[in-house]
Amino acid sequence: MAHLRSVALRRSSVADDGRFPFTVPVIRSLETIDLDAPVTVFVGENGSGKSTLLEGIAAAAGLPAIGAESIDRDQTLAGQRALGRALALTWNRRVRRGFFLRAEDFFGFAKSLATLRAELTQRLAELETEYADRPAYAKSLARMPPAASLADMERRYGVDLDANSHGQSFLKLFGSRFTPGGLYLLDEPEAPLSPQSQLALMAMIGEMLRQDAQFIIATHSPILLGYPGAAIYSFDRAPAARVSYEELEHVVLTRDFLNARERYLRKLEL
Repeated sequence: MAHLRSVALRRSSVADDGRFPFTVPVIRSLETIDLDAPVTVFVGENGSGKSTLLEGIAAAAGLPAIGAESIDRDQTLAGQRALGRALALTWNRRVRRGFFLRAEDFFGFAKSLATLRAELTQRLAELETEYADRPAYAKSLARMPPAASLADMERRYGVDLDANSHGQSFLKLFGSRFTPGGLYLLDEPEAPLSPQSQLALMAMIGEMLRQDAQFIIATHSPILLGYPGAAIYSFDRAPAARVSYEELEHVVLTRDFLNARERYLRKLEL
């Protein structure tokens, strides 16, 4: 059973002053979106409002952001916080486990981990020199904090997260931060993932659903959109409406291109 049952806009809480994100047609016309499926997917063109709504839900639910500044402090998300305050979340069971993850934040997080790992490794090397003539016990005490931090990082993310491909690193990060029974909001997670890695992500989601998780995903990926039993909402119309996989333009266009690539390339004069 889904933890978060539905989300709706409390119009009495919307300031009628033409500020973002209430100028976005889908946000302005938002009706109740049922989240009764374990996996709900938002799809639409860039600027349609799917990521904005996902960020608003994250703010309203109080979920931490992975790899980014807290939603409560991120100055670029002031509009999304205002949206969060205007959203009414209906819960089957209120949960505080889970996280919000944007693919764009993942790359910065992987880089920050690589920097921290280098700093810890350098500090351990410096301690070898600093404590060369001191008792082994004193050196072991000095090594404890950086060595423990490095060991914890390697336990969570492997020996070197940054040395993996982006897809491998993303999947490793995603799996390491998972806690059973949580709510997980993913914004365009396909960005660092190959088609094969997207299938691996789907398999991971399936395993997590068996541990009482719930997912809301904003994506352009026909692969992720095809998750079995997912509730799909199109943001290409206002208000957002539930649609079937087969009628999605993303799916139709991708299928037609693969079946008749030459025809599309001729239209593009390539």
